Amino acid sequence: MSSLAPELAELDRQFAALKAEASELVNEIQSAQFNWRPDARSWSISECLVHLNMVGDRYVHVLEKTLADARARGLVGQGPFGYGFLGKWLLGNTEPPPRRKSKAPRSFMPPDDQPITAVLPTFLHLQEQLALLLIEANGLDLARVKVPAPGLGPVKLNLHITLAWIAAHERRHLWQARQVRSLAASPPARQPHAGSA
Repeated sequence: MSSLAPELAELDRQFAALKAEASELVNEIQSAQFNWRPDARSWSISECLVHLNMVGDRYVHVLEKTLADARARGLVGQGPFGYGFLGKWLLGNTEPPPRRKSKAPRSFMPPDDQPITAVLPTFLHLQEQLALLLIEANGLDLARVKVPAPGLGPVKLNLHITLAWIAAHERRHLWQARQVRSLAASPPARQPHAGSA
């Protein structure tokens, strides 16, 4: 959208690309492949997407409240907005391929055996919600508005880093799901589970 601030317009393009990537990822895939795990410590394609849905849903609710509060407080401002050292470090450690694995918080551990017909539409709708939030964020000071990080206690990041991290986190797990799909053409018997992010 040309009316968005440049930083938000770039994020809008990223969320649209993630929407297309997820659709392509599960195109013509069977339920057994969707829920298959390569090994006992890995997630299935389904679990990667469900995890993103769980994290995204929590962030959407947090962002809705944060943006309304910021607007009411008059925290407006014009860019350009940068990430700073912390933001660059955080994004660099989130983008795929992951430099190291990390355990997902218990509240974001996905259930298994989920149907594509529920998981994919939820993910696609989430991208639409995020795109709408970019419109709500337009005109706000992306550096001054602070957003609580769900699952990380008192940690808060600025709005620009938060939105960029959501996109990077989605790319990370879609990349993870892509690796699983490449192995899942003829999935063997299901494995016991102890997944990681």
